[in-house]
Amino acid sequence: MSILRIGILQTDSVLEKFQPKFGDYPLMFERVLQSSARLPDAAEIRVECINYPVQQSMPATLECDAYLITGSRDSVYDDAPWIIELVNFVERAMAAGKKIIGICFGHQLMAHFFGGRVAPAEGGWAVGVHTSDIVRHHNWMGEVGRPQFSLLSSHKDQVVELPEAAEVFATNGFCPIAGFTMSDQVITVQGHPEFSKPYAQGLLDHRRTLLGEAVYQQGMDSMSKATDELLVTRWLLQFVTGQESTRS
Repeated sequence: MSILRIGILQTDSVLEKFQPKFGDYPLMFERVLQSSARLPDAAEIRVECINYPVQQSMPATLECDAYLITGSRDSVYDDAPWIIELVNFVERAMAAGKKIIGICFGHQLMAHFFGGRVAPAEGGWAVGVHTSDIVRHHNWMGEVGRPQFSLLSSHKDQVVELPEAAEVFATNGFCPIAGFTMSDQVITVQGHPEFSKPYAQGLLDHRRTLLGEAVYQQGMDSMSKATDELLVTRWLLQFVTGQESTRS
C-alpha cells in the first residue's frame, strides 16, 4: 500500500464554538480523505495529512505529494499579504510537479490568480446542498458515466471567468463554474466535501440573520437531499494519484 502525503493549506479556522464538536478544517479534511481512501473499491493508498496554517507562515519545504487549499471567510481579491504569499508557494509547488486541490476559497484562488476572475455571486449566498451537473467526464470519475453530484455549499463569492488553461467539469444553476481542472495538475470544486450536515446546519443557524429568512429556510430545506462527499473526495484522490476509478 502506497502512502499519499497531502499538505492541508489551512486558510481559515472553524468558529471556536463549533470546534469542540466538529474540529477545525484540517481534521474535517483528514476524516473525509481517509474515509474515502478506505472505501472497498478505492485505490490502495494510505492518506497522511500535514497541516500548514498559512495565515501564519508558509510551508518551509515541498515535502508533500499534493497540497489542498481550504475554504476561508476572506476573499481572494483582498490584498492580504498571506494570500500573495500563498499564491507564490502554490506556484513553487506546481513548478516542482506537485498536485493542487482547491476547495471553495481554494477553488476561487486557483482561478483568480491564474487568469480567471472571481466576484460576488449575483444570487447572494449559496448555502445548503447544491447539485451540479457533470459536463465533462474524466477517467478518474469512473468507467460508468454519472450525470450529477451533490455537495454542501457555503459561499458568496464564486468564479465567473476561467483561466485560459482551465476546463469546467461541473456546473449548477447557482454556480456555473462549480468544478474545474487545469491539465493533470490542478483540480478544484466550489462545494465542501469536508462539511457534515450537522456542521452546515450549525453554520446556517449562526448566520440566520445575515442570510435572511428566505435563504436560511432554503438551505435548511435542502438538508433532506443526499450528498456525495465520499464520492467527490475519492475523485480528488484518483486525480492526484493518476489512477482510474472502477466505479462512479
